[in-house]
Amino acid sequence: MNAVVEMQSRTPALMAGAQVGAIIPRSIEEMWRVSTMVVRAGLAPQALVGKKTGDEAASAVAIAVMAGAELGLPPMVALRSFTVIGGRPALYGDGIINVARRSRKAAYIRTGYDEEKKAGWCEAKRSDTGEEKRVEFSEADARSAGLWDDRKTVKRKGYDGQWKDVPNDAPWFRYPKRMLAWRAAGYCLRELFADVLGGITDEFEAHEIASHDDPVNITPPSAPRPPSPPKISAPVVEDAEIIEHPAEERTPVDYGDYFERLDEALRLAMDEASVEEIWTDFDPEATFQDDQDSMELALNLKAKRLAQLHPVNAG
Repeated sequence: MNAVVEMQSRTPALMAGAQVGAIIPRSIEEMWRVSTMVVRAGLAPQALVGKKTGDEAASAVAIAVMAGAELGLPPMVALRSFTVIGGRPALYGDGIINVARRSRKAAYIRTGYDEEKKAGWCEAKRSDTGEEKRVEFSEADARSAGLWDDRKTVKRKGYDGQWKDVPNDAPWFRYPKRMLAWRAAGYCLRELFADVLGGITDEFEAHEIASHDDPVNITPPSAPRPPSPPKISAPVVEDAEIIEHPAEERTPVDYGDYFERLDEALRLAMDEASVEEIWTDFDPEATFQDDQDSMELALNLKAKRLAQLHPVNAG
């Protein structure tokens, strides 16, 4: 007789106590797989990929992960710590502190805010050489650097194309004390741990570099114009009817408001096409027909934003 044997399936027992570790790519193929997964999952930071999609977005993620690996950051930590400003990778304020601490060369890193001095501060010490450093960054320093922002509202273009006053959500307005402390930390740690950071800047310095990367005008001056030919007087027509047309009144331009709105709109442009669209909407050529200085200022604002989007054009 044939006996029926019942097979009992055994579920593997759950193991507890294992250490959680990051998945570290070991080849370019593994790096590409991880980057593609991040993009498909929608976890790629907007500041990193911008309007890129597909392979372009995955490439941006892969570069950020590789840049973080050189600083000892796991892939997902690198994505949370890096941003791209003016075409350059930069670390957020807490990211630069994270890198210095992960290096195990820091005996301590402390940050804070001095109410009496109205200044953020950072003090740190290296564990290998014993070097110490303290840096303070005050509200006066932030104002001198053009970072301080105490406006309660700012003008922004809405979906309907109209400019509106909206609450200011800039970090220098909402979290001024923390921003001062992070700025002090950037100066302190970049000098004390230069070998660890390898030239990577923080987001604040990257913004300053991008804002000063204006293209240099190397166009030679135009040749002098030849003298005009003598005027030939037209024959006099007697009893001609003279029709006078009233001069067309032009609406005066509020230059301060115009350039403020133009600059704010260009700052929100994420690519060259958006810059050109904003330029067409504002139409400076028609606005400043007889005002060469104002037209040149508008062109400088446009060139400045294009240089930030494509720093290679800035030379």
